Amino acid sequence: MNQLANQFNDVQAGNVYQPQSQGNVLAQAQSSREMEEVKAQIFMARQFPRNIFQAEQRILDACKRKSLAETAIYSYPRGGQRVEGPSIRLAEVIAQNWGNIAFGIKELEQREGESVAMAYAWDLETNVRQEKVFTVKHIRKAKGQLKKLDDPRDIYELVANNGSRRLRACILGVIPGDIIEAAVQECNRTLANQSKGPLKDRIANALKAFKEQFRVTQEMIEARFGYNAEAFTEYDLVELIKIFNSLKDGMSKVDDWFDKDVPQQQKSDLAKTFEETKTNEVKDEKEEVKPDDSQEIEFDQGELSFE
Repeated sequence: MNQLANQFNDVQAGNVYQPQSQGNVLAQAQSSREMEEVKAQIFMARQFPRNIFQAEQRILDACKRKSLAETAIYSYPRGGQRVEGPSIRLAEVIAQNWGNIAFGIKELEQREGESVAMAYAWDLETNVRQEKVFTVKHIRKAKGQLKKLDDPRDIYELVANNGSRRLRACILGVIPGDIIEAAVQECNRTLANQSKGPLKDRIANALKAFKEQFRVTQEMIEARFGYNAEAFTEYDLVELIKIFNSLKDGMSKVDDWFDKDVPQQQKSDLAKTFEETKTNEVKDEKEEVKPDDSQEIEFDQGELSFE
């Protein structure tokens, strides 16, 4: 009504009314709505401030869940040393239980062949804000070739994956460092103390996951650790989980951890023993076979070569 009244007064005064475009009106309405939502969040945060001790206890209680602890820590090599830290999953859980924090990923603009997005974390109580603006090309590398993406779902997933690492950095920049360190230590204790099932089965499942998702063989993993998988301990399994999370979150690559030429360079003791046994069996068969049984000998040799 006020807008209509202003328009009527302008017409009566002889001013020419120029209506705004629909796009500008929608943009202003959206901007006003977002501003009101932010004001409401800040008001509620000031009315109900966080209890730091209760928030820390909630975070530590969440870290006692085995399902979270398994994906909470990543590890990657840098400068000959191993770097560890909280994954994006742990960062999100910490932010949720810390309270009064607005965080997320927004796509600011989508242009031809690329998207401009922003990851942010904002402590509504202290007004501490971290944000990172980044550009994502609509390209995905598959089988050594670059593939241009045009499916909206593929573009959304690509932007979300690239934004997760920035979001993690924003959250960790807002929440106190001692809270982060306490959460990481609690996750390590959970992995070490609450493991269920035989260690041998859990190691086998880990080796299977590496092979199916990243094409990392058991020989490559054994070469990394320096001994056979049969000798792996709980600590080695924890290290495997951290490496897996690092690869899954995109913090590192397979080449950073494993040598892909290991299967061609060395064979396990079990494979060597199998080959020696087969060779001895073939020699014994050759000594027993008569000269006119040459066709049978060729068949056995061909079968051995296939094996």
